[in-house]
Amino acid sequence: MEPACGEKTAPHTMENNPTPSSAIFQALVEQTGQSFFVYAVNSNRFTYLSPAFEQAFSINKSNFDNPSELLALIYPEDQEYVAQKYKWLLEDSVLEAFEFRIKLANQQEQWICIKPSVFKEANGQLMVIGHAENITAQKHYNDVLKKYSNKKNAVLNILSHDLAGPLSNIQSLAFMLAEEVQQDSRARHLVGIIRQSSQQGVQLIQNFIDQEFLESLEADVITRRVNIVSKIKEATAEYQRAQKELIPRVFGFSASSDEIYVELDDNKFIQVINNLISNSIKFTADGDYIAVSIEEQPESVLVKVEDNGVGIPKKYHATLFDKFTNARRPGLKGEPTTGLGMSIIKTIVEWHKGQIWFESEEGKGTCFYIELPKQ
Repeated sequence: MEPACGEKTAPHTMENNPTPSSAIFQALVEQTGQSFFVYAVNSNRFTYLSPAFEQAFSINKSNFDNPSELLALIYPEDQEYVAQKYKWLLEDSVLEAFEFRIKLANQQEQWICIKPSVFKEANGQLMVIGHAENITAQKHYNDVLKKYSNKKNAVLNILSHDLAGPLSNIQSLAFMLAEEVQQDSRARHLVGIIRQSSQQGVQLIQNFIDQEFLESLEADVITRRVNIVSKIKEATAEYQRAQKELIPRVFGFSASSDEIYVELDDNKFIQVINNLISNSIKFTADGDYIAVSIEEQPESVLVKVEDNGVGIPKKYHATLFDKFTNARRPGLKGEPTTGLGMSIIKTIVEWHKGQIWFESEEGKGTCFYIELPKQ
């Protein structure tokens, strides 16, 4: 039962006679209703857990001397990650907030965010103090928002190809028709309007998509620990659904594991994947394949976007990632490009401390590689 307003409660501490300063500290902490902890590194024990912490983790204060009870709640796949974070904390004294999963009795997967720091007492004892927050609801909410944002971007890329192709054909046919009606000024004028309108339509579609991509650069990079497999799988699913009618390509997806966790700004990174897939669509013919794969390596994660399209001419290899590169080419169906896409892709990958490169041969296809560090 929660104490009534103003009702005194016994302080939650292992000390029998806390000093006035520690009593004031406890009172302030407990009034916040948030989960705080103090952990003595040398003696390997919690010296303080706030009531909210006990409630959130279903831990009884009688077990303060048994940290293994808390460690056992962490998902086995996340325990090495948490151990590495703890090691870095002791080395640097301060650590950015990090997330991991726990499993409480009779509950679904829960996500916890920890914000820790280290200080040394006068007696030399190292103490880890921090704040723990259950972010499960926020994380699920953000996941839903980003899922539909990524779906929107994928659909835009699909529509751009689906609409730009026919509009480019109309533009070409109008150009041919204009030569046939040179003697009829009215017909020539109408054909000119058709050609101009179709050209504007193609450019409008591309400008809209480019603007969507460019606007993402204006927001700060906010990374979080995410399952990169599920995020990229969601993005490629839209293309797989479109492959029968809208985009007659064979879209493939594979991963070395169902769960591979990395620190990502997943909204920005999925835009990178969308753009690479969109480029593959432009330079592959009907019936060709486009495959996305993810491979977990000892120190990194390798993402590949591969196709068997027309390939990139050798003369463009050295400048492909430059701004407004001379490597920009219209797609096989006339889809335009600004030449900015690859430069932005490289920038976003580097923001994630990763690297991107490619292999390509004319007439055989292209494979882009993105290597990200494991956290």
